[in-house]
Amino acid sequence: MKNFLDKDFLLDTETAIRLYENAAEGLPIFDFHCHLDPQEVWENKSYENITQLWLGGDHYKWRTLRMNGIGERYITGDASDWEKFSAWAETVPNLIGNPLYHWTHMELKMFFGIEKRLSPATAREIYDECNEKLKTSEFTARSFINRANVKFIGTTDDPISTLEYHKLLKNDESFTPIIAPTFRPDGALFIERPTFASWVGKLEQVSGIKTNSLEGFLAALQQRVDYFHENGGRASDHDIQKLEVYVETTQEEAERIFNKGLSGDQLSDEEINAYRCFLLTKLGKMYAGKQWVMQLHMGAIRNNNTKMKELIGPDTGFDSVGESNFAEGISRLLDALEQQNALPRTVLFNLNSKDNPVLAGMMGNFYEEGVPGKIQFGSGWWFNDHIDGMERQMKDLANVGLLSHFIGMLTDSRSFLSYARHEYFRRILCNILGEWVERGLAPDDMEFVEQMVRNIGYNNAEKFFLER
Repeated sequence: MKNFLDKDFLLDTETAIRLYENAAEGLPIFDFHCHLDPQEVWENKSYENITQLWLGGDHYKWRTLRMNGIGERYITGDASDWEKFSAWAETVPNLIGNPLYHWTHMELKMFFGIEKRLSPATAREIYDECNEKLKTSEFTARSFINRANVKFIGTTDDPISTLEYHKLLKNDESFTPIIAPTFRPDGALFIERPTFASWVGKLEQVSGIKTNSLEGFLAALQQRVDYFHENGGRASDHDIQKLEVYVETTQEEAERIFNKGLSGDQLSDEEINAYRCFLLTKLGKMYAGKQWVMQLHMGAIRNNNTKMKELIGPDTGFDSVGESNFAEGISRLLDALEQQNALPRTVLFNLNSKDNPVLAGMMGNFYEEGVPGKIQFGSGWWFNDHIDGMERQMKDLANVGLLSHFIGMLTDSRSFLSYARHEYFRRILCNILGEWVERGLAPDDMEFVEQMVRNIGYNNAEKFFLER
């Protein structure tokens, strides 16, 4: 019987252990999609206590706290930081089977050297020990990044952002990790939102281009793509909640819908979809022109609890897995761009694991000579970033594609401690490959398989996002 979180955690065979120790352990991290705040990196933020570092903004934890019966006052309310930490300590023992149970203890061990299990009995001791360490210069935002050996961070940024802190970080020779902005144009795409017109107005202000026409709106978006590129941007990201049907939309029709959206008029589902298809195609061409990566995150049902959305706001832990049929729509979108020789490198993420074969198979339809894995099936994301989900994603990818070209893991997190998730992923990867070798499903060629681990763990992502 193994001990919890021992050195061979998640590694079930001797070959898996060798792969992890020889190839995965100590690899740098290329975190191409996350939600860290670049201002906190620039300011090298220090935290008063572990609650502020660990629980603030983490909707993964918030959901489980609620499911454990914890009152909202101890989650997003006015309870003290100690009371909120105590509520988390009360919840953690009930999380066995959930990846948060592993991540919680991996993060305590990786960054604080704490190997005690978190529970009500150990809460005060762990809280005090973490807080003492947080008073030192070795426990700041930049220190966490450096200690995890992170080389690249792709933040998620609104096109109207000035990228002030990205600029400052880029010119800071004392800090070597790359902090790159990622273009996330939700404000442009979700024309049905009440905030659309005001967002378009802000786009006009920051770009200096009149946006009261579709032509000006597109020109302003192109200006922002250019601006992001000048400041290190190499990728975009999109929330694709639904795209069941892709429709060819003329400029004239898109202009009519755009004008209705600006006026705040009610839009039909057909109009919203037509506009979204038109704009995604235009944006895809912009990205291809810069040789950017386009990321499409698909399948979330957002803000299911209206009462709680009105009480504490959107994106606070009330999202869930959707069941949209987007196979046809995404295929036609990629094909429309391909027909115009404007299909950028693309990463497809799904939230419902039933769609794994859809996306794993979709990749092979589009390619570019000299670009291995131009279309990628993204790592198990959000509700799939657990042991079963990661294993399922990699095996489904391997079954119909080339696992060797996979670009690996991302944190998708707002926490500087989440880099333990890369270790989690790498251990799972090594376990899969180790099992295949020991079952005779892969050759016992350790030099080749170890290089495969290094490539999936780091090299493939670096080449995919940065090499041109």
